[in-house]
Amino acid sequence: MKTRHQKPEVQVQGSPQGVGTESREQAAAMKSDRNLRKPPPNSTTHLMEKCVGRDNVLKAWKRVKQNGGSAGVDGMQIDEAGLWLRTHWPRIRGELLNGRYQPAKVRCVQIPKSMGGMRQLGIPTVLDRLIQQCILQILQPLWDPTFHPDSYGFRPGRSAHQAICRAQTLIQGGRHYCVDVDLEKFFDRVNHDVLMDRVMKRIGDHRLVDLIRRYLKAGILDQGMNVERVEGTPQGGPLSPLLANLLLDDVDWELEKRGLSFVRYADDCNVYVKSRRAANDAMATLEKLYTRLKLRMNREKSAVALAWERKFLGYRFWIGSKSRVYPTVAPESVKRLKERIRQITRRTCGRSVKQVVEELTLYLRGWKEYFRLAENATLRRDLDSWIRRRLRMIYLKQWKRGTAWYRELVARGLPSHAAASIAGASRSYWRMAGTTGVAVALPSSLFASLGLPQLGIARNRRMRTRMSGGVGGRG
Repeated sequence: MKTRHQKPEVQVQGSPQGVGTESREQAAAMKSDRNLRKPPPNSTTHLMEKCVGRDNVLKAWKRVKQNGGSAGVDGMQIDEAGLWLRTHWPRIRGELLNGRYQPAKVRCVQIPKSMGGMRQLGIPTVLDRLIQQCILQILQPLWDPTFHPDSYGFRPGRSAHQAICRAQTLIQGGRHYCVDVDLEKFFDRVNHDVLMDRVMKRIGDHRLVDLIRRYLKAGILDQGMNVERVEGTPQGGPLSPLLANLLLDDVDWELEKRGLSFVRYADDCNVYVKSRRAANDAMATLEKLYTRLKLRMNREKSAVALAWERKFLGYRFWIGSKSRVYPTVAPESVKRLKERIRQITRRTCGRSVKQVVEELTLYLRGWKEYFRLAENATLRRDLDSWIRRRLRMIYLKQWKRGTAWYRELVARGLPSHAAASIAGASRSYWRMAGTTGVAVALPSSLFASLGLPQLGIARNRRMRTRMSGGVGGRG
């Protein structure tokens, strides 16, 4: 016999009668409780399913193929990996969803730095590059909006040019002192525990957290030797830049709290202030903040100086008329440009001038695009002249000397007496390439017809120069 207050017998099956004689209020309460236990739409507890989703994987694979790159420790190239994945991806996907996937070691490659020394790159296998790209495509839209707006490196819709323009604005606003901090081997010194603490605060999916930790801990294959990794996130994997921004974002917001204006691009950070005293205080602040992250500053390369005395991302600033601030190419960048051009145009390369110009064109177009903000017309014209002189020297070397010089110069319209004077000279190829007669026989239009770009034709607004020094000297 049932009473009004007797607890009803609840059916387990989810039929229309599944709630038995419970009140509507109780049923609604139970439904509400179930909804509360469900993760919200933007929850981070089921990110792995998003990472291995079909559309995300196809998008990631397309990006990996576009980026190219060499093989990892397994020796598998991208084309081979495509065929391999058709058979093995279901198994790999299952391991990722079960949290059992183990990344392969990375292949260590040493490349020379532009300012001397060597930089260590870690090249993952094509499979691990694909998986990291899948993770990146899911995490970046979640994390990037939370990063500081004055961070410009490796972020969608941001570039080094925007960083340069921001620095220019700060200097123009009266912040003439710069705190230029160089982190010692940043990517090799990242502390795993410090980084993972920040990852766990943002990701609720333990499978993804564990996978990221495994990528950090994955060993290195260096010249056949297996090396365990206890710190660092070697450059070369798609995920490393995002993790670097996550780690350094703490410093960005601390600087914001202290009212300091800065510009950061990856691990390059410049703070701009109005006095040397404030700059010294900012340097001490940065040292404390980086120490918290267990990072080390390179004291030899870090400095407090006037903003136009320090380079930033290959640029340097100068003060023009009416105290206006202009960006230009840093002397160190000009030096690297000339070193690279010397390599391409070496006289013993055994190639035709057309082949040399083709390789030179690829490099110069990229250089011109990157330094399009630099306002120094004289520097660009001098570089154009210097490059053409290097190419004229190749012609002279290929013609040998004597009668061949005379014959080729006359064939190119040079008067016979001028050609004879040049052919009879015994000076170096570099000096002869700079003579008027050789320039007439091998004019600028010749190199333009071969496709050689001119650095002096800038895409930005009017170009002016107030910088001292040129680009002359021996070839």
